[in-house]
Amino acid sequence: MKDAHPQAIFLKDYQVPDFLIDKTDLTFDLRADVTEVRSRLFIKRNPDANTQAALVLNGQQLRLVSLAIGDRLLGEDDYHCDENTLTITHVPDEFELSCTTHIDPDNNTSLEGLYRSSDMYCTQCEAEGFRKITYYLDRPDVMSEFTTTIIADRQAYPLLLSNGNPIERGEEGARHWVTWHDPFKKPAYLFALVAGDLHCIEDHFTTHSGRDITLQIFVEQKDVDKCGHAMTSLKNAMQWDEQVYGREYDLDIFMIVAVDDFNMGAMENKGLNIFNTSCVLAHPETTTDSGFQRVEGVVAHEYFHNWSGNRVTCRDWFQLSLKEGFTVFRDAEFSADMGSRTVKRVEDVTLLRTHQFAEDAGPMSHPVQPSSFIEIGNFYTLTVYEKGAEVVRMIHTLLGADDFRKGSDLYFERHDGQAVTINEFVCAMEAASGRDLTQFKYWYTQAGTPILSARDHYDVESETYSLTIEQFCPPTPEADEKEPFLIPVAIGLVTEAGCLPVRTPDDSNTETADNTTYTIELTKAVETFDFIGVKEKPVPSLLRDFSAPVRLNYNYSRADYLRLITNDSDGFARWDASQQLAVELIQEQMQAFKDNAPQAIDPVLEQALAAVLSDTSLDQAMVALMLELPSLAYLAEIESTIHVEAIYSARMALKTAIARALKESLWDIYTAYDHTQAYQPSAQAIAQRSLKNTALDYLMLLGEGDIHERCYQQFTNANNMTDSLMALLALVHSEDETLKPLQTQALAQFYERWQHEALVVNQWFLVQATKPSVNTLDTVIELMQHASFDIKNPNKVRSLIGAFCNQNMVGFHQLSGKGYDFLQAQIIQLDTLNPQIAARIITPLTRWKKYDEHRQPLMKQALETIIQQPNLSKDVYEVASKSLI
Repeated sequence: MKDAHPQAIFLKDYQVPDFLIDKTDLTFDLRADVTEVRSRLFIKRNPDANTQAALVLNGQQLRLVSLAIGDRLLGEDDYHCDENTLTITHVPDEFELSCTTHIDPDNNTSLEGLYRSSDMYCTQCEAEGFRKITYYLDRPDVMSEFTTTIIADRQAYPLLLSNGNPIERGEEGARHWVTWHDPFKKPAYLFALVAGDLHCIEDHFTTHSGRDITLQIFVEQKDVDKCGHAMTSLKNAMQWDEQVYGREYDLDIFMIVAVDDFNMGAMENKGLNIFNTSCVLAHPETTTDSGFQRVEGVVAHEYFHNWSGNRVTCRDWFQLSLKEGFTVFRDAEFSADMGSRTVKRVEDVTLLRTHQFAEDAGPMSHPVQPSSFIEIGNFYTLTVYEKGAEVVRMIHTLLGADDFRKGSDLYFERHDGQAVTINEFVCAMEAASGRDLTQFKYWYTQAGTPILSARDHYDVESETYSLTIEQFCPPTPEADEKEPFLIPVAIGLVTEAGCLPVRTPDDSNTETADNTTYTIELTKAVETFDFIGVKEKPVPSLLRDFSAPVRLNYNYSRADYLRLITNDSDGFARWDASQQLAVELIQEQMQAFKDNAPQAIDPVLEQALAAVLSDTSLDQAMVALMLELPSLAYLAEIESTIHVEAIYSARMALKTAIARALKESLWDIYTAYDHTQAYQPSAQAIAQRSLKNTALDYLMLLGEGDIHERCYQQFTNANNMTDSLMALLALVHSEDETLKPLQTQALAQFYERWQHEALVVNQWFLVQATKPSVNTLDTVIELMQHASFDIKNPNKVRSLIGAFCNQNMVGFHQLSGKGYDFLQAQIIQLDTLNPQIAARIITPLTRWKKYDEHRQPLMKQALETIIQQPNLSKDVYEVASKSLI
């Protein structure tokens, strides 16, 4: 590590930039041995800075060739250059700075700045990658008008793209050039460049004001047939954003480029979005249903950023959730409107409660608006994105749809073309609605997951039902004591006959469209709420639609859970009741496992799920979700001490019991499905496949009848990747020893067929990496030597190393500690290649304090070995050091 102790950056130390850059003219001369970048920056002192400070530009891994102010070439005595900055002490108040640098994108394995992916050049500049291209004020509150010229070999790189609109092009011998101009000022993190030999699919969209927008998606020739779904998703997103938010696209052209080597999912660069191939390419034969849904969601997310991120951007990186939380909320609402709203909500909450809640309770816990960081790349987190979206959702709940729309309109109107803060977003919501959100803003500044504890009382004579709720937020690294949050808690009252109208003493809920749901606004540490006209003691349906990102404690009986599962009108609450009942049963089995005292499983969940299967009114995707047991990751997250073997064994015991009890119904579901029907990525078709494959998963546990053969037939004969991959997963993950020859055969067949499809091979890696066995580590090590694995490719790392360490509890946490040694070695190697990816896959080790006393020292030792490495990156150092405190 170059610095013994990398220094943290604090929000409280923010100062406006000393200089501004009105215009940025860039010229890239792309060559095999070196790329030359020539910049002309039109700089002036910032009148708001009130200082005569030196000009300090950011720059990393650059070779400075020349530097000039106006016509005056600067000598080495005129400036100082170190590993991170270029300082010019004496500069006028307004001037033109010309700079020439040489960079080496061919050997840039960090995938930040300008780098090479296969046969193309591309960029990734968020958050601080532009400083690897040229010396610049690389901060989001410096916004400039960019003009970019790209020069390259015409045959090797016929396509030259950048932000904005193309304004000029030409040829010089074997080389050619294109100049792009972006009329909208933007920070450097939104800069993009692509040069390569790519093929294009093109479509058009007419805005509500009548403007014709050209839409283009650029991919390798072999992938042209996989772009249709992304294009449809883009057009749907453009139309939805006009209808729901009144936002119209502002350039003449919108471009997407698919890149195989990419650290993130996608990037919203102005007018030129660069995507990981996994978030663009979709075809029934090579893409699963979840893959189709991911493409739809990510395409929409990046498009929505054109306003919530580009036209209005972040003042500094502490405001990251200003654009990400708001845009995740927007893309979630879009996806809900495109498919099943309840299913989408369940999927999002599952991610939040399993992984973001764990982040809140771990060493990297931080508020939605962090107060400090060492490396900003470590704060592209679920807290900033997913919890940030939940905070925006709560504002939507508190204000209502109409006032929220007024607030978003005011926000865009006030701050178009500006770099602003989270507070300015909230202020716009306050101004539009007339609500005081002062207390609500604690959601942005306080870390941790609030815990709600509820108790109730029913008075028969007065027919009054009282609900008392207490809130508490556990200590986190930034604070032990927390101020009470403003928490919207949506409730319903459920009886044998169904959901009651919810009435308060002031009758405030009688005029609402749905008077069976009432949203409490909890503002104190403890509050009691009364409801009148309640004819019988109800079961409270709490946190309907997951109205706030909190944990909930209420002493539900198993009969209460049954009532909610069968009678509640809120789809999320029904699902959640089935999950919490399953948790209770699994925890009973866990204790029996630890006590070595086998215990019969209460059939209450089997009865509930039987009722669900017989309820023809339910969405089939919802039925499939209710059949799925809580994941191992979620079960581990809610335990104070994680006992790996107990969790796995208990969950498998309950799953097997359900399979036996519902065998006939599950068999009927599976055999009734028409495997020959043409693939459609519609919500209904996805729901049918989801339920059918869930049934297959259960039936494979029993191995009775001809289910093994049926599973193999589905694998070989499937006309879509969803059915093929789900069957392969069921085969390979089966613990039935007699299936080993068939497992080997199926894996070989799958690879033989799809070896030239990189994204499908990633799924092949993942299936093997997640097999729940202590022997899987040997398989992973062997696969790392496979011709299709490349440790420099983030998708490959995530699908093999990341999947094993994050998703294979049994294999990674084997008692020998070999899994920890393996991850330690991979992080050390990756840190020299791509520190961002190294820092992201270290997460499983950071939770070492939650494991049993045997595993704790082994995991801690792996972290200590990592942090002792020389030249460790800031990315990995920050995560490892905070984990060891």
